[in-house]
Amino acid sequence: MKNIRIIPALHIKGPNVVKPVHTEALRVIGEPQPLAERYYQEGADELIYLDIVASLYQRSLDFDLLRAVTANIFIPVTVGGGIRTIQDINHALRSGADKVALNTYATHRPEFIAEAAEEFGSQCIVLFIEAKQKSAGHYEAYTDGGREPSGREAGEWARQGVELGAGEILISSIDRDGTRRGFDLELIQQITSWAPVPVIGHGGAADPDSVATVIQEGPADAVAASSIFHYQEHSIGAVKEHLRQKGIPVRLI
Repeated sequence: MKNIRIIPALHIKGPNVVKPVHTEALRVIGEPQPLAERYYQEGADELIYLDIVASLYQRSLDFDLLRAVTANIFIPVTVGGGIRTIQDINHALRSGADKVALNTYATHRPEFIAEAAEEFGSQCIVLFIEAKQKSAGHYEAYTDGGREPSGREAGEWARQGVELGAGEILISSIDRDGTRRGFDLELIQQITSWAPVPVIGHGGAADPDSVATVIQEGPADAVAASSIFHYQEHSIGAVKEHLRQKGIPVRLI
């Protein structure tokens, strides 16, 4: 079994990191650069950087801010928000990103995934799905920062995205986002039960036990979380030590 990746998520609105609940930004956490550097020093395996309003406002990423955030961290960074062109991806990679997360534009124009994977390689393309439960066992993918229903069934969209060339899936539960009620295991299992690519579970991290559960029962290949790290309730090192004690392989520093 490969090492499980623990990935802090930075939700960006303007110049700040915010903490969304059900994808709605409610509280300013602070500036992204010092947070990113703290997480790097704590032993984060990767970092997720999401501009949560870029697609909603139909604007591009702030590449200057991204460059500042990635300047002093030396772990893979996945960047999403407002990416609509091959040039946007190129700018993101030149600004310090290692991977890009595609959601809104790709949902409306799926062939963009294939075009991006052909240009940059599947390992660079993450399909980001924000899903909301509509009925028992059924989830719909949402766009524009989790605000707009797409009409696409989340699991079917994940399959199509992988077929088109996505090399990783970031699956986020809108219902659990920011609630600290634990991850939506059913949602994640719908993806991991067949996915030939790594799956990152996001939305609902409550404590180290909830992280262990989504790894063991999801089973997710990586876990993205924000609240438990932003508010310093649990350090990345403490979460990893808890996982190690449960026999889950992690990278320790």
